[in-house]
Amino acid sequence: MTQADRSVALRQLPKAHPELKKPKIGVLLANLGTPDDYSYWPMRRYLSEFLSDKRVIDYPAWKWQPLLQLVILSKRPFSSGAAYKSIWNNEANESPLMTITKEQTAAVSKLLEQEFSGEVVVDFCMRYGNPSTESKTAEMIARGCDKILFFPLYPQYAGATSGTANDEFFRALMKQTWQPSARTMPAYFGDERYIAALADSIETHVGAMKNKPETLVVSYHGMPERYLQQGDPYHCQCQKTTRLLRERLGWTDIDIITTFQSVFGPEEWLKPYTVKEVARLAAEEGKQNIAVVAPAFSADCIETLEEINEEIREAFEEAGGKEFSYIPCLNASTAHVQLIADLIKENLQGW
Repeated sequence: MTQADRSVALRQLPKAHPELKKPKIGVLLANLGTPDDYSYWPMRRYLSEFLSDKRVIDYPAWKWQPLLQLVILSKRPFSSGAAYKSIWNNEANESPLMTITKEQTAAVSKLLEQEFSGEVVVDFCMRYGNPSTESKTAEMIARGCDKILFFPLYPQYAGATSGTANDEFFRALMKQTWQPSARTMPAYFGDERYIAALADSIETHVGAMKNKPETLVVSYHGMPERYLQQGDPYHCQCQKTTRLLRERLGWTDIDIITTFQSVFGPEEWLKPYTVKEVARLAAEEGKQNIAVVAPAFSADCIETLEEINEEIREAFEEAGGKEFSYIPCLNASTAHVQLIADLIKENLQGW
């Protein structure tokens, strides 16, 4: 609709008609989520929402919920809260994931503003916690967005990450009287620009190290092996990311291995487990100097800043390792922001 046609249509509306906003395109970046605070009750609410997601824990509710609500959530908010407290952004009173996601959104919005002159609205939401997917979807529609590109910030697809984020977006759309056209962003685990950004960040970090690492551990968030057997492509996509990264780096004197972290519950998860593998590298192979990078995360968070840089580091050092270096996520770096903006523009084609 041209501006002239829209002006005519607006003049013809009855007086009681709801206000019509100027049509815009919305881009909604989505990340996992964060508690509002590291104290007990905010942590409990967050963990309850997260661990009640059937995409994350698919046990029958009658079996899982009593265990979760009566046992796990009576203790876990304390340990998880302590972990969050150790990395909390006290100045902004928020988790690092929230801070970085805000920075990414502002930078991407600025790039797209320059190209689309305000016709594209960029915002972010969280799958768990605040700001919720439902509230941000409704907000975009209220601002006149009749088309929305939903962008889960996960390079590799997994049902427990991109899948559940998309689920929540579609549930939000179900509550809208006038639904916008919608698209979801596909995984970009093999995109050469993503691989180049990762490789450049690793080379920059390694180049600044006093001693070159003997091994680069490429650690991805884990999942039960059963999910792989059920058809989830995550494991294969992680392996391809590592392979492409290895080819891009072209290193001959540094081993590059794939591992998986964040094991939860009694089931067998994807192996090798990062925490056990770094200890084995030190104890059995005598590796004294390693670096760890986490390509599945678009922003540093509890799993990288606390789990990798504290717990996994400790496992390596206790096994005899000397130098452990964590390579930060791409976060709001220029290359990462440009990558996100480019992927958005490509997926807005035809809109």
